[in-house]
Amino acid sequence: MLNLSIVLEDSARNAPDRTALVLGDLRLSYAVVDSVANQVANLLVARGLGRGDKVALLCPNLPYFPFVYFGILKAGATVVPLSVLLQPREIIYHLTDSDAKALFCFEGTDELPMGARGREGFDGTQGCEHFFVLPATPLATESEYGESFWAALDGMPGEFETVRTGPEDIAAILYTSGTTGRPKGAELTHANLLINAMVSDQMFPADPEGDVSLAVLPLFHSFGQTSVMNVSLRRRATLVLLPRFEPGQALELMRREKVTMFAGVPTMYWAMLSKIHADEAEVPPTLQVAVSGAAACPVGVLKDFEATFGIAILEGYGLSETSPAACFNQLSRPTKPGTIGFPLWGVEMRLVDSDWNTIQGEGPGEIAIRGHNVMKGYHGRPEETAEVLRDGWFRTGDIATRDQEGYYAIVDRTKDMIIRGGFNVYPREVEEVLMTHPAVSLAAVVGVPHGSYGEEVKAYVVPSTGAMASESELVAWCRENMAAYKYPRTIEFRESLPMTATGKILKRELR
Repeated sequence: MLNLSIVLEDSARNAPDRTALVLGDLRLSYAVVDSVANQVANLLVARGLGRGDKVALLCPNLPYFPFVYFGILKAGATVVPLSVLLQPREIIYHLTDSDAKALFCFEGTDELPMGARGREGFDGTQGCEHFFVLPATPLATESEYGESFWAALDGMPGEFETVRTGPEDIAAILYTSGTTGRPKGAELTHANLLINAMVSDQMFPADPEGDVSLAVLPLFHSFGQTSVMNVSLRRRATLVLLPRFEPGQALELMRREKVTMFAGVPTMYWAMLSKIHADEAEVPPTLQVAVSGAAACPVGVLKDFEATFGIAILEGYGLSETSPAACFNQLSRPTKPGTIGFPLWGVEMRLVDSDWNTIQGEGPGEIAIRGHNVMKGYHGRPEETAEVLRDGWFRTGDIATRDQEGYYAIVDRTKDMIIRGGFNVYPREVEEVLMTHPAVSLAAVVGVPHGSYGEEVKAYVVPSTGAMASESELVAWCRENMAAYKYPRTIEFRESLPMTATGKILKRELR
């Protein structure tokens, strides 16, 4: 018996009255969070859902997320967290690909109409039978989009005996993507996610007074899910939820709630430092642990942060396929700015060439990882799983060097992935959508340097013969057809694109 929900249950048993979640003025104890998660589990079982069934969750950083996430796990089902920025076409793809039987969907806001998009996606998916609306108005029992969460939970008991799952049962399917375009679901087991949370937790000493963690990284993403939510709940910390990052608000919450732990992407650190320097905003005095991942943090930001906050940012590395943490600057050894540190406990790393042969010395080479954190495989994709997994080793597609002390530094990506503000954008996926527009004959998408986002998405387009579309028309069309972080902000028209003899587009000449 092993179930990831133990990170919540154990804390609720041992510290029931401690504050688990904070959202604005709302404070919820561990006992309350666990009780609502039990109601969710009872609801799923009552609707005929249980072990092995996939249940999707489309929700920003709100108390609903842990309620539903742990309720799904308790019922023995598999949780499929979805990006809150997905458009209906993309939601249909994810629900269909994961074989989801139910969708819990936040109602959304005028700026982010998730309820409308989720409903359209649900209605367009065969085999997805249940749609639960997480209402924007607290405790509302009605919604224009369908059955309200609170109405569905009415009468459901607050006790539930967690279904006996095994270490190798799949706890979550997290969607990622390679240069092959369409997103793939990484199957992560209860053992993968639980051990990753435990090892990540043990890297940092706990505050004797009780830790307070700020959750602004999206919980639907592996970094926010494991390194923030699961670690925080396991150490009986208070999780302060911030649905959307805004530097002034983040700094204010850190001060007001006496935040001790923060995990973010480099652009968040850059934005907070800019705010402090521009507006002479007060530096939060209680922060003890600062963690960065998802992209390389500029050394200038690392130095500025340490000078301003008095603590170093600990940089790490991981992927959805590795639950996610794999390598980190850890407190047991000196921090090396510009590196991703050394492998976590129980994780092995090596550098390999294109034929999986080990590269000795400093490299460079492609990072391969083996350990408790490596996924079971890609859901329903045996060929693509076989390409990246061999003898328990997972090849990451990331090129790195390794110094004499075993610290790794990322050099480049073998994938053409763009990282925009911490979000992964896969050019092939954007190109495929672009090429469905009648005015587009050929498209190539690349990342171009950007001051605050790190990279911005740019498309080069060869127009269809006789077709006319302006840059602004195409950008507007893209915005309607893909998630907000994906669509190209600039489009350059070309008569032709540079290519190799075999017809492969030479993207390095476009960058």
